[in-house]
Amino acid sequence: MESSKAVNLDVYSSLSFQVVSPKPKPGSDQYNAFLAEKLGISVGFPDSFAESIPFTLNDVNAGAENEYQTAVIGSAAYVDLPLTIRDSNYYKNIIKRTERGDTSPKIVDSLRRIIDDDQQRIWEHSWVRFPFAALAPYTRHIFESDLRADKRRAKSPQRSDARKFVVTENGEELLRIPVSYLLKLALADACSNGMEQSFYIKRAAELAMQSYANDNTSPEIISFRPVPVSDKNGLGRCLARETALRFLLTQLLTMYANNRFQLSAMGQKVIMYSAPHPPVRQKELNDIISDSFYRELFINPCLSGWDKGEEKLEYMKLCHSVLSRSQLNAVIKLKEAGIITSNLTVIPNVSNICLANNSTHISLGSKKLTGALGNADSGFTKVDEKYCGDLAIKIIEHFLPLFVGTYSAAPYRLDFWDFHPEKALGFLPHELDFTHLRMIWRRWKKKAYLKVFGQPVTPFGPRWLDEIFSTVFRLRGDYVSDFRLLDYFASFMSTNESPALDGSLGNGERLREDLAELGIIDKHLSLYFLYRQRSFEAKGFSGFEGRYYSLFERFGDDMGEAVNLQTLLSALAFKYILKGDVLHHQIPDTPTVESERRQIFFCTAIGIPTFFIDADTPNFFMRKILAKTRRTRLSRRYSNYVRVYNLEYRRALIEILREDAADLIELYGMRETINNLGRRVNDPENCSAFERLTVHICKEAGISSPMKLDGKEFNLASEEFYRETLRKLHLEEAMSYAEEEIAVCMEKADKGNNDCCREALQFILAGMNPATFFESVRKHITEEKATAEVLSKLIQILLIVIEQFGKK
Repeated sequence: MESSKAVNLDVYSSLSFQVVSPKPKPGSDQYNAFLAEKLGISVGFPDSFAESIPFTLNDVNAGAENEYQTAVIGSAAYVDLPLTIRDSNYYKNIIKRTERGDTSPKIVDSLRRIIDDDQQRIWEHSWVRFPFAALAPYTRHIFESDLRADKRRAKSPQRSDARKFVVTENGEELLRIPVSYLLKLALADACSNGMEQSFYIKRAAELAMQSYANDNTSPEIISFRPVPVSDKNGLGRCLARETALRFLLTQLLTMYANNRFQLSAMGQKVIMYSAPHPPVRQKELNDIISDSFYRELFINPCLSGWDKGEEKLEYMKLCHSVLSRSQLNAVIKLKEAGIITSNLTVIPNVSNICLANNSTHISLGSKKLTGALGNADSGFTKVDEKYCGDLAIKIIEHFLPLFVGTYSAAPYRLDFWDFHPEKALGFLPHELDFTHLRMIWRRWKKKAYLKVFGQPVTPFGPRWLDEIFSTVFRLRGDYVSDFRLLDYFASFMSTNESPALDGSLGNGERLREDLAELGIIDKHLSLYFLYRQRSFEAKGFSGFEGRYYSLFERFGDDMGEAVNLQTLLSALAFKYILKGDVLHHQIPDTPTVESERRQIFFCTAIGIPTFFIDADTPNFFMRKILAKTRRTRLSRRYSNYVRVYNLEYRRALIEILREDAADLIELYGMRETINNLGRRVNDPENCSAFERLTVHICKEAGISSPMKLDGKEFNLASEEFYRETLRKLHLEEAMSYAEEEIAVCMEKADKGNNDCCREALQFILAGMNPATFFESVRKHITEEKATAEVLSKLIQILLIVIEQFGKK
């Protein structure tokens, strides 16, 4: 027995047992070490630690979604928008009701002034009409496929609204489509000949067509593939170049459509350009018509980008109706907050036009996070992704004022009569708590100098009375740097019971249900935040989306540097998290703390010079920033609040970046990015995007200051600048990048790195050098005089260049 026992003990001693430690609880002292281990990050080795953090140099890639303004130039006798209004039952019924005396003739008179005005030749977001016969066979096939109710089923019936896309005029069948879909058809048509001969062209064209979709109203054009870091240009400059190349491609597509589809011959000229605000004329039209008729005219039918387009269309309509209702609910909140103190209010229109705002969304993906989440054995799960993602967002939100007006902007002029709080404050009542909302409104009125004999005043209500009052007392209103951020529902505020960023799974769904019960949104709507997590489970990659960008004056200098800073901040947030320097409870998940940090962002968009922070704020990270902020003092007006200068706060953020992200700045080679940021913050008159755009617009309008014109005149001048001058500046910049990238593409082809690419280029140009060809037709592109044949070749060449972009 003893011998037997000895043998058994030897057997046991030869076995090794692995003791599995329980997973630390998120937020515990051991949790950050657990995260670092599962992601393969050596926290104890400073050099390798900086290189191994998510979103650092070799880990990150990026993509962009660009929303653009479109317009059709032409007489009301030929353009679809006025023709559709004139032929609509809505217009006919309004006329009959007016003739019977059932309604005021003002509506009919206003509509007639719009659709019968011979001087009106700009029709923003109008659809187009052209002969169905102008489509090539392949393009016709694409259109017929897109008309299917379910594109995944080859035998699917047509959409129930298919008839609205074809009209008959003088016995000829015309296609009637929005410009966002016209771009896709133009792409298919321009490449149809090459697709038959070259698989390379076919693949590039089909990939590009998938990226031409639409926002609620505007075209939305997405990066064809994620953009990796380039040693030569860095991630920011790479994504800016890719965006510029897509912009150039889209400009070529509009020119091709005008020519090949006979739009110009039929009195219609389509243009596409960057513009952040809903057009003045579209707002005026929206004030006249019903919300359902507005949706009929402007909400995109979603022919491209979704398998079930009609379902997406209904979602778009839901977004519009819910946000319109939500704006009305904001009036009640303003009254509860004490901002509206009487029953004399201007009820906002039941049709809200905020979804016609245009922006750029920039998404960053981490290969490390994506790889870990895609590996079931990594130990890093969606629970950990959510914990890290929510905390990173809370950290980064403190830095977002650095972006507003510096890299992008949306200048806007408000008159005195626009300062009804229920109109000027937009969706802020749903984004900030009452304390910060009241502070912002008081400071904004002070900035705009809305005073008479030292007493603050706001508009009375009747427009004619406000105009007289404004003239007599020289109340000119205000000029703000980024009105889009106020005019759009940029970020949902948490409720007390359902914090949105506490790191727990399902918190977004719980918040959405709370907000739906409060009548703010519908439970089917997506939740939007200034910086939004993109989860691996939903998107196939793990990262973040920046949604706070409005209009870039330049691709390379503005967008490129902004992407660099966004990337640096994402990496810095993970550095804080993985080292355990910032924990969730140190940035409490209460509506007040959330509002406290976001108010700074909105104050920056308005241009308010100061804001107020609770002296006893429980936000540890805010305390860290304020410790480095100069010129702070206790407020005389608000007990136990600290008055903070916006400029000094942003300077403190830059100082923190220089200190806490020194290793990342060195790793990225971002010293110049930080220096550039400092110049934009400290010398905005010469370096910020907002001031540069202002100078351009004033020059276009022939004035020395935005306050020299009233709101409508200045905002119309800004639209003309975006539509003409800025579009051409963007086109010139994009063509310069294209010229360089064509040379790079040719160099790769000459070295034999890609035979398919070389063969495709030879097919397109019959052996002619692409760089020589591009140079020979560059002037024709600038003057918009290129033939359809030339444009077709350029489009195919550019597709190949974009397909090769970023590849080594």
